[in-house]
Amino acid sequence: MSNQIDFYFDIISPFSYIAHKKIQIIKQNKKINFNYKPVFLGGLHKLAEIDAPAFNKYKIKILQSDCELVADKNNIPFIWNSKFPINSLYMMRGYLFVEEKLKELYLDTFYNAYWRDNIDLSDEIELTKILKSLNIDDKKFVEGIKNQLIKDQLKKLTTEAFDKELFGAPTFVANNKIFWGQDRLEYAVDEVSSN
Repeated sequence: MSNQIDFYFDIISPFSYIAHKKIQIIKQNKKINFNYKPVFLGGLHKLAEIDAPAFNKYKIKILQSDCELVADKNNIPFIWNSKFPINSLYMMRGYLFVEEKLKELYLDTFYNAYWRDNIDLSDEIELTKILKSLNIDDKKFVEGIKNQLIKDQLKKLTTEAFDKELFGAPTFVANNKIFWGQDRLEYAVDEVSSN
C-alpha cells in the first residue's frame, strides 16, 4: 500500500485535461504523489484494437457535451477545440524531452492552449509561440522529439500501459488497481487515502 497514483494521460484527451486540473487541486490538499505517465493514445487504441470516440459521429457528440458538463461542474475553464482531433505524437514526445523541472509547466501550458484557449497545436507557428513562452528552443525541441531514445521511451510507456490492460486515457493505477476515466479519479484517491 502506498500514496502513489500513476496517471496515464495524453494531451489530446479532453478528459485527461480535466483530470489534470482536478489533480492540481487534490495535490494542494492531500499527501498523494501522482506519477505522470505519458502515453500515445492513438498507439494505445491501436494496440487495444479500439476505435477512438473522435471518429464516431454519435460518440463524438456525447463526448463533447460530457466534457463541457464535467468541466462546468468542476469550474474548469474548457472550450472544445475546433481542430479536434490532431495527432499528439510530437507533443507527447516533447513532454519526455523537456527537462524534469519544466514538465509540469509544459503540460499545463499545452493543455491550456488546446482545451482552454482553442489553439491549433498542429500549427507550427502556434507551437513555436508556445515553446518560446516556455523558453524552449524550438529547433532543439524538433531535434529532441526525433531522438530515437525519446521515441522508444514513449513507445515503451504506451506498450507498458497496454500490457497492464489499459486501453484509454485518463487511467489511474493505485495499489495495482485500475481506475479508468476522469470520473474514477476520486476512487483512486480513496484507494490510497485509506492506507
